[in-house]
Amino acid sequence: MDETYRLGLGNNDILTRKRAEQDYVKFWEEEAGKLHWFEKWHKTLEWTPPFAKWFVNGKINASYNALDVVSQTTPEKSAILWEGENGEKRSLTYGELLNYVCKVANVLKSLGVKKGDRVTVYLPMIPELIVSLLACARIGAIHTVIFSGFSSQSIRDRVYDSKSKVIITSDGGFRRGTIVKLKQIVDEAISGLDFVENVLVYEHAKIPITMGEKDKKWSDLIHSASEYCEPEKLDSAHPLYILYTSGTTGKPKGVLHGTGGYLVHLYNTFKWVFDIQKSDIYFCTADIGWVTGHSYIVYGPLMHGATQVMYEGALVFPTPKRIWEIIERYKVTILYTTPTALRMFMKYGDTLPNSKDLSSLRLLGTVGEPINPEVWKWYFKIIGKEKCPIIDTWWQTETGGIMISPVPGLETISLKPGSATLPLPGINVAIVDENGHDLPTETKGYLVVKDPWPGMLLSLWQDDEKYKVAYWSKYKTMYYSGDYAIKDKDGYFWMLGRSDDVLKVAGHRLGTAEIESGFVSHKSVAEAAVCGIPHEVKGESIIVFIVLKEGISSSKQLESELIQHIRDVVGPIATPDQLYIVSKLPKTRSGKIMRRLLKAVAKGESTGDVSTLEDEAAVDEIRIALNELQKTISKKSN
Repeated sequence: MDETYRLGLGNNDILTRKRAEQDYVKFWEEEAGKLHWFEKWHKTLEWTPPFAKWFVNGKINASYNALDVVSQTTPEKSAILWEGENGEKRSLTYGELLNYVCKVANVLKSLGVKKGDRVTVYLPMIPELIVSLLACARIGAIHTVIFSGFSSQSIRDRVYDSKSKVIITSDGGFRRGTIVKLKQIVDEAISGLDFVENVLVYEHAKIPITMGEKDKKWSDLIHSASEYCEPEKLDSAHPLYILYTSGTTGKPKGVLHGTGGYLVHLYNTFKWVFDIQKSDIYFCTADIGWVTGHSYIVYGPLMHGATQVMYEGALVFPTPKRIWEIIERYKVTILYTTPTALRMFMKYGDTLPNSKDLSSLRLLGTVGEPINPEVWKWYFKIIGKEKCPIIDTWWQTETGGIMISPVPGLETISLKPGSATLPLPGINVAIVDENGHDLPTETKGYLVVKDPWPGMLLSLWQDDEKYKVAYWSKYKTMYYSGDYAIKDKDGYFWMLGRSDDVLKVAGHRLGTAEIESGFVSHKSVAEAAVCGIPHEVKGESIIVFIVLKEGISSSKQLESELIQHIRDVVGPIATPDQLYIVSKLPKTRSGKIMRRLLKAVAKGESTGDVSTLEDEAAVDEIRIALNELQKTISKKSN
């Protein structure tokens, strides 16, 4: 990449990296001292590959570190500034949040929830979602959040696997002007599951609901609950939560995270990456149903006493300027969002963000997938006005927290559009070949983590063998991320998407992310999604779906121009056999393109559960496009 931007906010603390390189175990031991421990650990790391125990026998509580520590000094500081899609607004200080969490924790105890019990949380993006998680953590219950867009069958699968004793939900949630009937979905999901003892229902949407024998109204129980609940002194390795994540095949995996190591990882990475200051207003657009929400909405920010904006609804509803209005209204200083969301915002042009006062922003972050260089530059120039560092973060549900990213809180660094830059202090990542050997620079390979790190998953819920197979069977002593990457001559990492999102065309390996970035770099393209279908000669045939920017019309001339463009920027081998211009792509409600649906439709297979889609019509549109493709192929073969 020939463009670099020398930006940063930090104090050039190179000693942090030096300490980490000299002895990463001792380094994390020193960093752990920044948290509140009821009892100090006896041993920093017990590493028996592939299982790691951090801060052995140390006693800690996530809720205490997230609330009590701050509330003891600044109880009046704003913790959550919440806004609903319908314009409703609420705010909670740290003192109020602590009291609320204690009351809910006492409610859970009154329902028989004990340390180690599982509690499923199926709520919209409202303060009660954060409150519920911290209440579970306070009493040692293991929370398992289910994204509020999931279907009843998806919920049933997860509740059955976790054997949750209690489910916390609401009557409904707001999305694009409609009400999603969450309680009704839960009722369908748990029918016949006798191990579910109680369903705690928060009345948010104020719609009529059917209350059964197991159902309890939040308002009825919270009214009489005590405002203080003693935090459980939990072992560092005590499970904090289960979060189910989909793989390429099979049922979702229950990723299990502990307490002590996870909190240490989040506390430090949040400070390093976001350079958090007391005056900051932080806004992460993720849903707490995903790991980003767990780590960098619930635990990371609160442990630092940050004030954050929380929003329920679609960021482009009722108008595409909604997100820019929120930033202007709350004077947001740090924005953390996804490349997919940015491409969506780009589609509406520069006029909307330019019409709002975004001058409060000082740092911009991305998460969830590789960011196209063109999108990076738009984010930097139009949203950040060339003054804000772009924090492109790489990490996973399994890693618990950020692993590769610029660190403005520690050092000034040269930023390259599209690169996640360098591993964080104490994180040892590498790019290797099929045999686990380090690859030279500028060579594509598999991204691995060579040493254990505090935020790493403990295992998969009740399935140690699957944990070993999924992450440690390819390389016995290195964590296999399943991601494809390249390291340049400066040591910067460039993410090329999932290694299973790699096409093999005429013997050449092509990452779908690389091809998609090539298309998005064209001035007319807002989004691109690539998939492959079997080809008798080439192995795989490239199909691309393009969404154009607002005001751009489709034409045969433009299609030809796009094909020539990809030949120029990636190479002739990336030339698609079929290119379709569509109005939308199939996305989850958290904004990610569901590439598995593209593959399924392209191969004529069942699309399976599409309940997490923002707009199911997108699948129908692509299916129609592929039906036309099949007709074209049939005509050619005849």
